[in-house]
Amino acid sequence: MVFSSNPLALSVPDPAFESWLREKGYLEILDQRSSDLHRISTAAAGDGAAATSVSASSGGSDNSNAATHIPTFLPYGAFVSCFSYLKILISLLTLNPFAKLTNDDFAGNTPSWTKAFIGSFGSYSFPTSLDQARLRTHENVKRFARNYASLFILFLACSLYQMPIALVGLLLSLALWDGFKYCGDHWKLDQRPVLRQTLVRVAQCATAVILFFSNVQVALLYALGVSYAVLVLHASFRKLTPAKQPSQSERSRRIPKK
Repeated sequence: MVFSSNPLALSVPDPAFESWLREKGYLEILDQRSSDLHRISTAAAGDGAAATSVSASSGGSDNSNAATHIPTFLPYGAFVSCFSYLKILISLLTLNPFAKLTNDDFAGNTPSWTKAFIGSFGSYSFPTSLDQARLRTHENVKRFARNYASLFILFLACSLYQMPIALVGLLLSLALWDGFKYCGDHWKLDQRPVLRQTLVRVAQCATAVILFFSNVQVALLYALGVSYAVLVLHASFRKLTPAKQPSQSERSRRIPKK
């Protein structure tokens, strides 16, 4: 977004405008701006390539050459577009979605599952660049941290339901540590640090054996893999939206006029 120079307004450079939007928290405008710039650049590149193809084909003696050269651009453009999308999808594996996540992000209320988390069909779009995917991922993970945590618990419960032995092993491990806590309070192990440390090591070994033979780690890895895939895809494809709807006065002074 470039502001035109006129006697009543100043021309704001793009980097300064983006820094202002980040400082003020208007990240949804940056997201929409990236999509608009990519659409404009793609349309301009397509028009330029089509014009070049037409001009090259018009150098021939008949119109049959033009009909031959023009369609060759279309498969090439589709191939380049698919390759760029595939590159962005592969690059999502290199992102760290928890880079900006803090403990305070889990302290607030859970966003609405229908309006905020899922949204409408128009709330999703393919990221046009890795920078846009990174911006969406970091901000959506912070905003929907409690939703993603709930999904992980749901996937873990489903995997444990499909693996009853793993569920029994997990319950036995929890019961073991609960019994250890009860015995520690009853026998006053805090006054016997050597005995308490020895029993802790024994409980840890027993827990490891129970979890290993009951295949709890398989259920945990399945839940982690599915929830991580859902998190990355949802966070990178979900458009950034304002945390709250601004009032009419806030919308009027939200962005300087072009």
